[in-house]
Amino acid sequence: MNVASVLVMMAVLLISTVATGQEVVDGFVARVHVGERGTKMPYRLYVPEERVRARPLPLIVYLHGAGGAGNDNLRQISGGNTAGTRLFASAAVQTKHPAYVVAPQMPGKNSWSDPDSDTPAPYATLVLELVATLSKEFKIDVDRVYLTGQSLGGRGTWDLVSKRPNVFAAAVPLCGDGNAQRMRAARTVPIWAFHGAQDEVVPVAGSRELVAALKSAGSSVKYTEYPDVGHDVWTRAYADPQLPVWLFAQKRSRR
Repeated sequence: MNVASVLVMMAVLLISTVATGQEVVDGFVARVHVGERGTKMPYRLYVPEERVRARPLPLIVYLHGAGGAGNDNLRQISGGNTAGTRLFASAAVQTKHPAYVVAPQMPGKNSWSDPDSDTPAPYATLVLELVATLSKEFKIDVDRVYLTGQSLGGRGTWDLVSKRPNVFAAAVPLCGDGNAQRMRAARTVPIWAFHGAQDEVVPVAGSRELVAALKSAGSSVKYTEYPDVGHDVWTRAYADPQLPVWLFAQKRSRR
């Protein structure tokens, strides 16, 4: 390998690991993923304690809502996106269920989903690339990769699990909607969806329609609808003590 090639490899490695914004926030390290087409996507990664990393561990993929969009590598784990990331990185959960937690960030005016296309949206494709990259860097149990997201990220969760159901062991979409005709493809993936009946941003009909489509396809999908909650369903959903218990019990089906 010549000197130029070595320098290029070193530059790519530096870009993929250098911190942006605040380097570490509550255990989440700032990193940047460089996609196959050169697109850069900031992300935060929580790495479990070294003593438990000798064995393969699950990976939680969290897709932020609209408030987390940007390129500061911080909004996707702060503000309204705090509950969905800190739950899985909390001492209470990590003690019983040590896992890696990754929170990618996409720029504003983009979407995690593309319901009219047969392929994942561009930034969802980067998320899939990132999962593959992390699985090579760390000992990740590829049969226990879990996907969750809220609002914009809830839509992305529905969309991605319906297009790449073989990647995920389970999915937890919050206050999302999507293309009901695609749900049959996700019928074997354990899904627990949450929505507030008073949601005026993403109407609850969105989740109801997708859940109905899954059930008609033979899915055992779980659905929790809070009658007195609006769009901010994540405050209640991510505080449900049964959620991590259920999630970590799921394993990818190889059927």
